Amino acid sequence: QAIRKGAAADKASAPFFLEFWTRMIRLHAMTDADFAWLLGEADAHADGLAMPEGGLTPPEVIAMLREVTARVAENEDRPVAWLGSESNVVVGMVSFTKRAANGRYELGYGTAPAFNGQGMMTRMLAALLPIARAQGHDGLTAETSVDNPASQRVLEKNGFIRAGTRDDPEDGALICWAIDLNEEAEA
Repeated sequence: QAIRKGAAADKASAPFFLEFWTRMIRLHAMTDADFAWLLGEADAHADGLAMPEGGLTPPEVIAMLREVTARVAENEDRPVAWLGSESNVVVGMVSFTKRAANGRYELGYGTAPAFNGQGMMTRMLAALLPIARAQGHDGLTAETSVDNPASQRVLEKNGFIRAGTRDDPEDGALICWAIDLNEEAEA
Protein backbone atom coordinates (compact mmCIF):
# COMPACT_ATOMS: atom_id res chain seq x y z
CA GLN A 1 0.00 0.00 0.00
CA ALA A 2 1.31 3.45 -0.90
CA ILE A 3 2.13 5.93 1.82
CA ARG A 4 -0.60 8.51 2.02
CA LYS A 5 0.20 12.19 2.37
CA GLY A 6 -1.71 15.14 3.69
CA ALA A 7 -5.12 15.16 5.37
CA ALA A 8 -6.06 11.76 3.99
CA ALA A 9 -3.06 10.23 5.76
CA ASP A 10 -4.07 11.83 9.05
CA LYS A 11 -7.59 10.44 8.83
CA ALA A 12 -6.40 7.03 7.71
CA SER A 13 -3.84 6.73 10.51
CA ALA A 14 -6.06 8.17 13.25
CA PRO A 15 -7.42 4.76 14.38
CA PHE A 16 -3.85 3.46 14.75
CA PHE A 17 -2.80 6.43 16.86
CA LEU A 18 -5.97 6.27 18.92
CA GLU A 19 -5.33 2.59 19.64
CA PHE A 20 -1.68 3.29 20.46
CA TRP A 21 -2.47 6.07 22.90
CA THR A 22 -5.33 4.28 24.63
CA ARG A 23 -3.07 1.25 25.23
CA MET A 24 -0.35 3.22 27.06
CA ILE A 25 0.72 2.00 30.47
CA ARG A 26 1.52 4.56 33.13
CA LEU A 27 3.72 3.59 36.07
CA HIS A 28 3.07 5.11 39.49
CA ALA A 29 5.90 4.84 42.04
CA MET A 30 4.30 3.39 45.15
CA THR A 31 4.45 4.58 48.75
CA ASP A 32 2.81 3.10 51.81
CA ALA A 33 -0.21 5.33 51.06
CA ASP A 34 -0.76 3.31 47.86
CA PHE A 35 -0.77 0.07 49.83
CA ALA A 36 -3.23 1.64 52.28
CA TRP A 37 -5.51 2.51 49.35
CA LEU A 38 -5.20 -1.01 47.89
CA LEU A 39 -6.19 -2.43 51.29
CA GLY A 40 -9.21 -0.14 51.61
CA GLU A 41 -7.64 2.00 54.34
CA ALA A 42 -8.07 5.14 52.21
CA ASP A 43 -11.12 6.22 50.22
CA ALA A 44 -9.46 7.60 47.10
CA HIS A 45 -6.11 7.32 45.36
CA ALA A 46 -4.11 10.55 45.23
CA ASP A 47 -3.63 10.21 41.44
CA GLY A 48 -7.30 9.42 40.83
CA LEU A 49 -6.68 5.76 40.05
CA ALA A 50 -9.52 3.26 40.15
CA MET A 51 -9.40 -0.40 41.09
CA PRO A 52 -10.09 -2.87 38.30
CA GLU A 53 -13.24 -4.96 38.28
CA GLY A 54 -12.54 -7.88 40.60
CA GLY A 55 -9.67 -6.06 42.32
CA LEU A 56 -5.91 -6.41 41.96
CA THR A 57 -5.12 -9.37 44.20
CA PRO A 58 -6.43 -10.70 47.53
CA PRO A 59 -5.89 -8.38 50.54
CA GLU A 60 -3.60 -10.87 52.29
CA VAL A 61 -1.25 -10.80 49.27
CA ILE A 62 -1.29 -6.99 49.23
CA ALA A 63 -0.52 -6.94 52.98
CA MET A 64 2.40 -9.34 52.43
CA LEU A 65 3.72 -7.22 49.54
CA ARG A 66 3.42 -4.12 51.73
CA GLU A 67 5.74 -5.74 54.28
CA VAL A 68 8.17 -7.00 51.64
CA THR A 69 8.50 -3.62 49.93
CA ALA A 70 8.80 -1.82 53.28
CA ARG A 71 11.80 -4.04 54.14
CA VAL A 72 13.39 -3.46 50.73
CA ALA A 73 12.75 0.30 50.96
CA GLU A 74 14.51 0.61 54.34
CA ASN A 75 17.89 0.86 52.61
CA GLU A 76 16.82 2.44 49.35
CA ASP A 77 16.06 6.06 48.43
CA ARG A 78 14.63 5.15 45.03
CA PRO A 79 11.15 3.68 44.44
CA VAL A 80 10.90 -0.09 44.92
CA ALA A 81 7.31 -0.72 43.79
CA TRP A 82 5.05 0.54 41.02
CA LEU A 83 1.40 0.36 40.11
CA GLY A 84 0.66 0.16 36.41
CA SER A 85 -2.46 1.80 35.05
CA GLU A 86 -4.24 2.17 31.76
CA SER A 87 -6.87 4.89 31.44
CA ASN A 88 -6.49 5.46 35.22
CA VAL A 89 -7.47 1.86 36.07
CA VAL A 90 -4.90 -0.25 37.91
CA VAL A 91 -3.82 -3.16 35.73
CA GLY A 92 -0.96 -4.61 37.77
CA MET A 93 1.89 -4.14 40.19
CA VAL A 94 5.63 -4.77 40.03
CA SER A 95 8.08 -4.50 42.91
CA PHE A 96 11.56 -5.33 44.07
CA THR A 97 11.25 -8.25 46.47
CA LYS A 98 14.83 -8.66 47.67
CA ARG A 99 18.37 -7.52 47.00
CA ALA A 100 21.06 -10.04 46.11
CA ALA A 101 24.64 -9.89 47.38
CA ASN A 102 25.68 -8.39 44.00
CA GLY A 103 23.26 -5.48 44.55
CA ARG A 104 20.71 -6.54 41.96
CA TYR A 105 17.06 -6.59 42.89
CA GLU A 106 14.69 -9.44 42.19
CA LEU A 107 11.36 -8.47 40.63
CA GLY A 108 7.97 -9.75 41.62
CA TYR A 109 4.91 -8.85 39.58
CA GLY A 110 1.28 -9.59 38.99
CA THR A 111 -1.55 -8.54 36.73
CA ALA A 112 -5.09 -7.85 37.87
CA PRO A 113 -7.23 -10.86 36.84
CA ALA A 114 -9.45 -8.64 34.67
CA PHE A 115 -6.38 -7.88 32.51
CA ASN A 116 -4.74 -11.31 32.30
CA GLY A 117 -3.61 -12.29 28.81
CA GLN A 118 -3.66 -8.73 27.44
CA GLY A 119 0.08 -8.00 27.55
CA MET A 120 -0.19 -5.57 30.45
CA MET A 121 2.78 -6.93 32.41
CA THR A 122 4.93 -7.11 29.29
CA ARG A 123 4.25 -3.40 28.78
CA MET A 124 4.72 -2.58 32.47
CA LEU A 125 8.18 -4.16 32.52
CA ALA A 126 9.03 -2.46 29.22
CA ALA A 127 8.18 0.86 30.89
CA LEU A 128 10.07 -0.01 34.10
CA LEU A 129 13.40 -1.08 32.59
CA PRO A 130 14.44 2.39 31.34
CA ILE A 131 13.45 3.85 34.71
CA ALA A 132 15.55 1.27 36.56
CA ARG A 133 18.48 1.97 34.22
CA ALA A 134 18.14 5.75 34.74
CA GLN A 135 18.08 5.23 38.50
CA GLY A 136 21.44 3.48 38.31
CA HIS A 137 20.41 -0.17 38.52
CA ASP A 138 22.87 -2.26 36.50
CA GLY A 139 20.63 -5.31 36.29
CA LEU A 140 17.61 -7.12 37.68
CA THR A 141 16.60 -10.71 38.33
CA ALA A 142 13.33 -12.64 38.49
CA GLU A 143 12.10 -16.17 39.04
CA THR A 144 9.19 -17.96 37.39
CA SER A 145 7.59 -21.30 37.96
CA VAL A 146 8.48 -23.86 35.31
CA ASP A 147 4.70 -24.20 34.94
CA ASN A 148 4.07 -20.51 34.16
CA PRO A 149 4.83 -19.96 30.46
CA ALA A 150 2.96 -16.63 30.41
CA SER A 151 5.32 -15.14 33.01
CA GLN A 152 8.29 -16.62 31.18
CA ARG A 153 7.16 -14.87 27.96
CA VAL A 154 6.86 -11.54 29.81
CA LEU A 155 10.51 -11.76 30.80
CA GLU A 156 11.72 -13.04 27.42
CA LYS A 157 9.92 -10.23 25.57
CA ASN A 158 11.70 -7.74 27.82
CA GLY A 159 15.20 -9.10 27.23
CA PHE A 160 15.68 -11.25 30.33
CA ILE A 161 17.75 -14.39 29.82
CA ARG A 162 17.52 -17.72 31.62
CA ALA A 163 20.25 -17.82 34.25
CA GLY A 164 19.54 -21.24 35.76
CA THR A 165 17.01 -23.18 37.77
CA ARG A 166 16.41 -23.96 41.41
CA ASP A 167 13.97 -25.87 43.59
CA ASP A 168 12.12 -23.87 46.23
CA PRO A 169 10.48 -25.69 49.17
CA GLU A 170 7.30 -23.58 48.83
CA ASP A 171 7.15 -22.76 45.11
CA GLY A 172 8.70 -25.87 43.56
CA ALA A 173 10.84 -25.82 40.42
CA LEU A 174 11.78 -22.31 39.34
CA ILE A 175 13.54 -20.76 36.36
CA CYS A 176 15.95 -17.97 37.33
CA TRP A 177 16.18 -14.96 35.00
CA ALA A 178 18.48 -11.94 34.71
CA ILE A 179 18.89 -8.83 32.62
CA ASP A 180 22.01 -6.68 32.42
CA LEU A 181 20.79 -3.12 32.09
CA ASN A 182 24.25 -1.82 31.17
CA GLU A 183 24.29 -4.06 28.06
CA GLU A 184 20.77 -2.94 27.14
CA ALA A 185 21.83 0.71 27.32
CA GLU A 186 24.76 0.08 24.95
CA ALA A 187 22.71 -1.90 22.40
